[in-house]
Amino acid sequence: MENYLVAMAVSAGIFALMALGLNVIWGMAGLINLGLVGFFAVGAYVSALLTIKLQLPIAIGIMAGTGVAAAVGAIVALVTVRLKGDYLAIVTLGFAEVVRIAAENEIWLTRGTDGISGIPQPLKSTLGSDFNLVYLIFCLVILAIVLFVLERMRTSPFGRVLRAIREDAQVAAFAGKNVLTFKVKAFAIGGALAGLAGALYAHYSSYIVPEIYVPLLTIYIFLALTAGGIGNNWGAVFGAFVVVFFLESTRFLVGVIPWLSAEQLAALREFLVGLGLLLVLFFRPRGLMPEPLPRLAKAKE
Repeated sequence: MENYLVAMAVSAGIFALMALGLNVIWGMAGLINLGLVGFFAVGAYVSALLTIKLQLPIAIGIMAGTGVAAAVGAIVALVTVRLKGDYLAIVTLGFAEVVRIAAENEIWLTRGTDGISGIPQPLKSTLGSDFNLVYLIFCLVILAIVLFVLERMRTSPFGRVLRAIREDAQVAAFAGKNVLTFKVKAFAIGGALAGLAGALYAHYSSYIVPEIYVPLLTIYIFLALTAGGIGNNWGAVFGAFVVVFFLESTRFLVGVIPWLSAEQLAALREFLVGLGLLLVLFFRPRGLMPEPLPRLAKAKE
């Protein structure tokens, strides 16, 4: 049971990194990105291939996965920068599917639907049974560092410009801000965080396969950010832990409702996740931890 709880916490930490990346793109800059799982896959495959085929250190693989995902995010932003709303969502969703299909068909590189196994795990032979707990601490430290940096960024001039673009890009442009540059930077940062999460997942599970990187994973991250509080970094982290806890706890419904088939149980779990989000939005429309509103200076009498 202890190992299961630790594994659940590691998954929540990885989800939280992705939610923070989405918060930069969507919560702060107002750009809809349904291709988050594509950056997650890029980070995982880059790190896995470099550490297996080139025998590079795990740290180099993780940094390379993060960097490549950031570069891909910048490229996607440059291609889609003039798209808005539904059009941007459709194109980014298509990007994620292109990554997944490429991973399925480029057998010479990714081993196709067989997946990549034997991805090195840091200090696994030395730590033994303590590996899961140490890896959880490692993920939480990275999450804390990322959260600290993003909180500083949120209150910086850069973060204020992103929120200005979210509210009205034309006004931000009239104020002299290069909207294109800021959008590209937001996509790059969000892609980097998703790539970092993908690399951490690959080295934790030691096995990746294209069927992991389906659009449903992106939907879960959107649920986490929406439930936690769009625009709030702390809300993104809290929402990720809540969603993972809810998803994992519903697995035990099989003991409560034993007459349901596996397919019916899966459908019930998805229904409960949706119902939970609706209840959160009904009672807390801005999320469990709403974005803090800026304080207005009092006018002098």
